[in-house]
Amino acid sequence: MSTTNAVTYWDGVYAARPPATEPRPNVRLTETVTDLPPGDVLDLGCGEGGDALWLARQGWRVTAVDVSSVAVDRLTGLALSLGLGDRIAATRHDLRESFPHGAFDVVCAHYLHTPLDLDRASVLREAAHALRVGGRLLIVDHGSTAPWSWDQDPDVHHPTPRQVAADIGLDPATWPVERADAPRRVATGPDGRTAEVIDHVLIIRRAA
Repeated sequence: MSTTNAVTYWDGVYAARPPATEPRPNVRLTETVTDLPPGDVLDLGCGEGGDALWLARQGWRVTAVDVSSVAVDRLTGLALSLGLGDRIAATRHDLRESFPHGAFDVVCAHYLHTPLDLDRASVLREAAHALRVGGRLLIVDHGSTAPWSWDQDPDVHHPTPRQVAADIGLDPATWPVERADAPRRVATGPDGRTAEVIDHVLIIRRAA
């Protein structure tokens, strides 16, 4: 699909929801970075901004990107209202065309899934190259289909973390896999329903 269609699609997704006033961070993010010293972080597909806001509160300098201008504008306004505007730079960015500039201590990609065309492996490969030495790429994918998911295809395939790592195709001597597992948790959907879901968690560290 064209850039215009991607923007229109995701703008429609976010515009159909009321603005989040207290978006929650993803649990796989908080458990991964809590013990890390704050630095520069890139949030790919920031959505409503739960991760970006939490990171900023912990002292991180956040570059948050999303293809939806609705999501980006909402996050910018919320960050300013919470006094975090100096720690979050939210911009609209189409990862199919270019990648944000900068060097980062953490790059996070939570549920970077889309019904539109996206060469995810190339995006995640570039994310790994954007890491500083010692930095981590955190990729969290769906390992199961939640009842509230937009994708209810019963034949959908959820690649394992090791399969995702293989698709990215990084040299393990430079980018070793630090974590690759599939933990379960009870999640709460936008409508308040709860369900047990599986996360596919992959952490790749830049060693050199």
